[in-house]
Amino acid sequence: MKIARVVGTATLSRMHPSLHAARMRCVEVVERIEDLNKKVPANDLIVAWDLCGAGEGDVVALAEGPEAAAPFKPDVKPIDASIVAILDHVEVDAAS
Repeated sequence: MKIARVVGTATLSRMHPSLHAARMRCVEVVERIEDLNKKVPANDLIVAWDLCGAGEGDVVALAEGPEAAAPFKPDVKPIDASIVAILDHVEVDAAS
């Protein structure tokens, strides 16, 4: 699980039939907690299936790999990343 920020929306002209009515969001993985409030994308963008209705600027939890498609079993979805939560507040314990 990673923390990411939604920076836009991807629009598909053709898609796999199982993706109809899906929202695909462009997200930027937050590599360091100090970058959480940066507005300018500095990392590679990932296109992720939006399960939560996230909007641009939202900080989200991102699942990647087989875990991204796991909630849909036994249905098969051709995805590598999915937004699984919108994070309202992120707090990091400096002692750990």
